[in-house]
Amino acid sequence: MDWITYINWLLALLSIGFGALGWLAPKYTMETVDLSDGGSTMGMSEVRAASGALFVFAGVGALILGTPAAYAMIGFIWGGGAIGRATSLILDGTTRLKWIFFASEVAVAVVALGINL
Repeated sequence: MDWITYINWLLALLSIGFGALGWLAPKYTMETVDLSDGGSTMGMSEVRAASGALFVFAGVGALILGTPAAYAMIGFIWGGGAIGRATSLILDGTTRLKWIFFASEVAVAVVALGINL
């Protein structure tokens, strides 16, 4: 196997790992990103879905399919997160944590797209 395969596996496992936190530990995730649930549990549901299981299954799907397009999709997903984060940095103000998350999202997107497209 070549180095690209190992990087792709690493990015898929990273997506699965971070997604598992959102999916299975939504309260921890919500505390980390300064979110609160309004009492309906809809907030936790959103974190489990959009910040959790979505990333888990994108990573699992990429590992199952094993194609460059599947691994590139991980890059598109993280790139979408980076675009949303950049929008927040511009419109909502900046924080150190937002910049860290943004840099991480850009890094995953650039690597995944760069080696698979």
